[in-house]
Amino acid sequence: MKNEKIKRMVGIALMMAMVVVLQFVSALIPPVGGFSLSLVLIPIVLGAAAFSPGAGALLGGTFGVVVFINCVNGSDVGGAMVFHANPVLCFLVVMGKGILAGLASGTVYKVLKGKNAYLAMLCAAIVCPVVNTGTFVLCMLLFFLDVLQAWANGAQLAGYIMTGLVIANFLPELAINVAFSPAGQRILHSVQK
Repeated sequence: MKNEKIKRMVGIALMMAMVVVLQFVSALIPPVGGFSLSLVLIPIVLGAAAFSPGAGALLGGTFGVVVFINCVNGSDVGGAMVFHANPVLCFLVVMGKGILAGLASGTVYKVLKGKNAYLAMLCAAIVCPVVNTGTFVLCMLLFFLDVLQAWANGAQLAGYIMTGLVIANFLPELAINVAFSPAGQRILHSVQK
């Protein structure tokens, strides 16, 4: 029993370390449509599936902390604009989107894993970027409309959201997660043996 708790803590800590490293690596990749791709969603999904929806929320929160640091120090230029507009709301948005994405991913996996583990991982891998990007876009529209309009730089806002946020950012993140999901399930199956 005690060994299982230690293994769980170590496993979650390793996933947290992967989240931190992958988020900093993502910041080094040239932005697509003004936004960095989030490679970090892969360990969030994997950790949420391996440990629990709560662990997914913790990993998503870790993602949020790193994103917030990038907003504060200016390495995420768009995030810095959001931070300067309202630091408290910026923190709540980046934390909220990460936590909700991890929690939703873990919940979907938990609900579906008894039926088909590969389908459960695929659905969890789809839900994570949907919730992450969906929460972000909704919060930007509700709380940071002026920043969103500045990002659009005079373009029609709906068109900018579709091209800059959905096509250039969300779809590649979704594709990365979906492509990794079978391997993620194999890794999870091997580790759980």
